[in-house]
Amino acid sequence: MYTTLREEQPMSEKKTFYITTPIYYPSGNLHIGHAYTTVAGDAIARYKRLKGFDVMYLTGTDEHGQKIQKKADEKRITPQAYVDEIVSGIQVLWDKLDISHTDFIRTTQPRHKEVVEKIFKQLLDQGDIYLDEYEGWYCTSCESFFTERQLESGNCPDCGGPVEVVKEESYFFKMSKYVDRLLEYYEQNPDFIQPESRKNEMINNFIKPGLEDLAVSRTTFDWGIKVPGDAKHVIYVWIDALSNYITALGYNTDDDSLFNKYWPADVHLMSKEIVRFHTIYWPIMLMALDLPLPKQVFAHGWILMKDGKMSKSKGNVVDPISLTDRYGLDALRYYLLREVPFGADGVFTPEGFVDRVNFDLANDLGNLLNRTVAMIDKYFGGEIPAFTKGETDIDTSLETMAMETVTGYEEAMDHMQFSVALSTIWQYVSRTNKYIDENEPWVLAKDEAKKERLGNVMAHLVDSLRRTAVLLRPFLTETPGKIFSQLGVTDEALQSFDSIRDFGVVKAGTRVDKQGPIFPRLDTEEEVAAIKAMMTKPAEEKQTEIEPIKEDIAFDDFLKLDVRVAEVIQAEKMKKADRLLKIYVDLGNEKRQIISGIAKFYQPEDLVGKKVLVVANLKPVKLRGELSQGMILTGEDSDGNLSLASVQDPNLPNGSVVK
Repeated sequence: MYTTLREEQPMSEKKTFYITTPIYYPSGNLHIGHAYTTVAGDAIARYKRLKGFDVMYLTGTDEHGQKIQKKADEKRITPQAYVDEIVSGIQVLWDKLDISHTDFIRTTQPRHKEVVEKIFKQLLDQGDIYLDEYEGWYCTSCESFFTERQLESGNCPDCGGPVEVVKEESYFFKMSKYVDRLLEYYEQNPDFIQPESRKNEMINNFIKPGLEDLAVSRTTFDWGIKVPGDAKHVIYVWIDALSNYITALGYNTDDDSLFNKYWPADVHLMSKEIVRFHTIYWPIMLMALDLPLPKQVFAHGWILMKDGKMSKSKGNVVDPISLTDRYGLDALRYYLLREVPFGADGVFTPEGFVDRVNFDLANDLGNLLNRTVAMIDKYFGGEIPAFTKGETDIDTSLETMAMETVTGYEEAMDHMQFSVALSTIWQYVSRTNKYIDENEPWVLAKDEAKKERLGNVMAHLVDSLRRTAVLLRPFLTETPGKIFSQLGVTDEALQSFDSIRDFGVVKAGTRVDKQGPIFPRLDTEEEVAAIKAMMTKPAEEKQTEIEPIKEDIAFDDFLKLDVRVAEVIQAEKMKKADRLLKIYVDLGNEKRQIISGIAKFYQPEDLVGKKVLVVANLKPVKLRGELSQGMILTGEDSDGNLSLASVQDPNLPNGSVVK
């Protein structure tokens, strides 16, 4: 049983819809499992926009914690530099997958950190957080504590990895104080946790045995948001990370208009391994803050391989960028949402991927479009004939199925049953292909007296394809446009959901545009081998190629350089210069404008507040008509990626000389 995602609001207001993905942990590059969650969220966001909703779609990254600090130390770079590099790759992936997110929140951004500090202080001041000492089993990989009974064969119950005994002073959240209220909320809102099995798991495995107070600070590492008034503690991941859903909306800031508009969230979307934190800890935090709870948490299953979960050590990780580059974006998006019933686990196989592309996309949909456009081009000189509704029983049957398809599609999408929605569309596509065989247009074309009947058959094919393209818009971001283009449907009104129940709306005389196949058929054996090659065990990590050190200079020459500590106070993109940023820095006794070629690697808003190193005594120059008064120092790796040479000690005054 799934809850509906429909939102009833006064007709005078545009209906709002707020959907989130989890914020991903940038300890490494993302794989197809992360893409699955985000593409699913994107499909719902696009569907709701298609239905006229004002949609807020949030995704982002959870960038603090012990694992990040450890990986940064291994690479001998700062944690911020480490996450900046990984996050830039995530943003490239989301662009590649055409994710239509409204916002991308990073937990290292000032807008997030400042509110998290306020939240922690409020909970501390009102007695929901207290200081004590913690000793328990800790999994660094999952950033989670477990009791002895929760371990499985002495290992982490979530990832199966090793755990260690950790003993340290910690702040604790009084989870037990809110247990009864949480269970009451479950009872009054039976659709809050989906699928239903996840709720039973939470109650039986975590609440009934006794919900213990939660450690919400750490002292064994320092990469995180400091506890207000007690800087040796950093705020632990679950208060830090979970708060993103409201910090992104401006909660507890001078501008909370987005929070007032969109909260509570309609659905938090995530993979099943983090459902506990979102259905127990997060609701309790919100109760303590006296805020409304999200309407639904939907925890989908995993995309597995034949040998279990994806892992680099097994060499079975599927890279979504590689698949997209070879087969196109829509092939990947279709496979992800068609192959697996949303909520259940599914298995990725190269054979299954290629079969979906060949049978569903190339044969069923692609061939229907090719045949239709070719016949209109051949029999009617490329002009779409007039549409007559209900001319024959066969026409009526197709028209009836069209309306049944729309109804079934809406029902499935309102319950996030993506596979069901796509299956419903493909049944309609199959019925339309059968309609061609039933009418035998190649026979009708031989009899001039049946020219009008032949024309109505063509018009019905166009009608089905136009409707199919509209229904596919939440799932496939390129294909609907290609279908509209070949059918000559340029009017946006005919591409909208408002027109979905209208028949024969493409004007007679509209010219089709015969093009190539929208999904070329794949050679199964060749492409299965290609995908398997993408999944082979990774080679040993290449050694970073270091640029040779330049020739020696005299010490006096070095002394001529005046390198200063400066704080970025403002940054913006340069017009008509994709690689350049205009950056304003505070050098202590003056402020300067510097033009820097780092736009590919940093967003302007992420630079504000950073302390950087500036060569302050360079002669000013003009770049693209703008004055540049110095140079911001960066480091470049062998792949040409730039990272700022930043200052880690925030107490070092602006203008300090680097010696």
